[in-house]
Amino acid sequence: MSGTTQMAEIKTVVLVHRASDGSCYAKVIPLLTAKGLKAIAVQNPLSSLADDVKAVKRTLSQQEGPVLLVGHSWGGAVITEAGNDA
Repeated sequence: MSGTTQMAEIKTVVLVHRASDGSCYAKVIPLLTAKGLKAIAVQNPLSSLADDVKAVKRTLSQQEGPVLLVGHSWGGAVITEAGNDA
C-alpha cells in the first residue's frame, strides 16, 4: 500500500502528550474532529517509559483501521517505542 493510499484511509489520530497531561491537546482535538477525524489524547501515567508505552499500545489496540500516531516532546520517545507495534 502506498503512503498516499494509507494516509487517505486514516480516520483516527492518537495524540501522545509531553511530560504533563493530555489536556495540552484541548485546542487541537476540535480542529481534527472538524476535519472528520477521530482524535484521542492518551493519558499517560508518566511513571516510566514502559508504563507510558503500555498506555499508548492499549489505546492503539482499541482503534479500527490505520492510525496516525503523533507525539510531542516526551511523547516522541513514547511513540518511538509504541509505534513499533503492528
